[in-house]
Amino acid sequence: MKKRMTALLLCILALLSYYHLVLHPDWPSRPIPREDSPGEKILLVPLDGRPPCRQFVMDMGRIAGYEITAPPSDIQDYYSLPGDTAALKTWIRNNAKDSHALILSIDQLLYGGLLAAREKDASPEEVSSLLRFLEELRSEHPEIPIYAFSILPRLTPQDTIDGYYERRWLMEYSRLMGKKASGIFVDETALAELQAKIPAESMAKYLSHFHKNTALNQELAQLARKGILTRLILGQDDGEAYSIPNIEKEGLRQYLKEHEIPEEQVFLTHGADEIALTLLAEIKLRETKVCPRIFLEYNDASARDRIMPYMAVSTGATAEEKLRMLGVPLASSPEEADFTLFISTNDSQEDTLGSRRRSLNRLRYLEEQHHPIALVDLSKHFQESEILLPLLIREDYPINSLIAYAGWNTTSNSIGTALAQSLLFTAQKKRLQTRGDAFRLYAANLTFLQNRMLEDAFYLKDVIDLVNAALIKEGYINTADLDLEHNFRWANAMLQYAMKERIASYAETKAFRQPIPLAVPDGETRIRIRHLTADMSYPWPRTFEIHLQSHIQLEEVGR
Repeated sequence: MKKRMTALLLCILALLSYYHLVLHPDWPSRPIPREDSPGEKILLVPLDGRPPCRQFVMDMGRIAGYEITAPPSDIQDYYSLPGDTAALKTWIRNNAKDSHALILSIDQLLYGGLLAAREKDASPEEVSSLLRFLEELRSEHPEIPIYAFSILPRLTPQDTIDGYYERRWLMEYSRLMGKKASGIFVDETALAELQAKIPAESMAKYLSHFHKNTALNQELAQLARKGILTRLILGQDDGEAYSIPNIEKEGLRQYLKEHEIPEEQVFLTHGADEIALTLLAEIKLRETKVCPRIFLEYNDASARDRIMPYMAVSTGATAEEKLRMLGVPLASSPEEADFTLFISTNDSQEDTLGSRRRSLNRLRYLEEQHHPIALVDLSKHFQESEILLPLLIREDYPINSLIAYAGWNTTSNSIGTALAQSLLFTAQKKRLQTRGDAFRLYAANLTFLQNRMLEDAFYLKDVIDLVNAALIKEGYINTADLDLEHNFRWANAMLQYAMKERIASYAETKAFRQPIPLAVPDGETRIRIRHLTADMSYPWPRTFEIHLQSHIQLEEVGR
């Protein structure tokens, strides 16, 4: 009996030792107090009130050392309710003074947000009023850079064209016209028959939306040519390979060429929600005159040419376009680069497990060689089984050594977000002067890193399906239009319960708890996240995205 008890005690001691020494080593440590040091003010009028367009920019401002000031929520859009465009202009006038730069969404200023822009046609008087406002703003503040962005309409018809078959016919017509414009054979008889099915009023309304948007963007391009706008970015919302939006985009490209307006003044890109983040990175790079070199790497040979959902071009074309927009040079190897932008585009129909395992090995090698990594973790079917992060966590990869992570919605959204975060972090890192500066930078970057991993992987590839399934089971079929007084509250409760469960488990993993090296002006040290919590809720009455804000406590640990 004594021998059994002794053996049992030894087993318990061995397990406790393994838990504390291997899984949860107790390094000598001291907490790092969280200090905020507000920097120069940048005025932001976001595309809309969703977190990617507003909160992401404010959070990334902390990485860059900026204080991002956005309009009060009560004058901005809220879901289908447009923002107050007159109040927004007044707010800009009252707050522009002493700003380091302005980042302005034309869709918010003219229509009251992205959703309103998809439905509403601005009158000639409204367009003229906006153009005049921008000219007056430049006259009043000649020294302040004014960055603006405008979004081209997407292929999907306006909601006010609500006939089921009308919408399907219009989308098919748009695709066929896109193919025809690209030189691909289209059966003209079939095209004519399709066109004949569509009510003339719906066709006119659909096409007019594109034509008016093109005219607006031409006017904005002229403001950029004259220097009234420091730079204008024209983004393409959810796209496909062939469509009328692509025809309009090519028309704008020809317009810019004919009027000799260079890309440094007006740039056409794929994407929408991430453009304000891109402009924030551009402001930082211009200010610091830092030009990081990037090594671009993919998870497999086919990833570069793969066209992911809601994209009109390949992953490689998207990444290279974003780099060109920012004027960032490519390096020929990780050794020559400031960081590696690693893009994974997994498809469950292919060798996902083998591809993910190879990616893990490659990322581990780069990390061991002390090459900084920004990870874009894409999934063709938006499934947890297709992304890298769960495997990295299971295999004890030091997650917090990543300098950026993104895997939400479209390829352009994710690449633009990860690129902006890693560029801001890299540029600011080169300017560190004190140990406190270093701790502030890493606290801001690690906070945004947790936000992205928790939402992009834990929520969008897992919890969202559980919440939607529970709502649908109870008869709430439309998860994009919840009842604020009933199922919306229930959805928030499910969200918070499921996410807090996962966060608690994640925070106990070796992957999360591993210290990361930190070069500070007076030497080197190591830090780790001592404590992680997060607040979360649905910003709009739908489950498509969440407002999530992580709270971390850093500690400095011994070697």
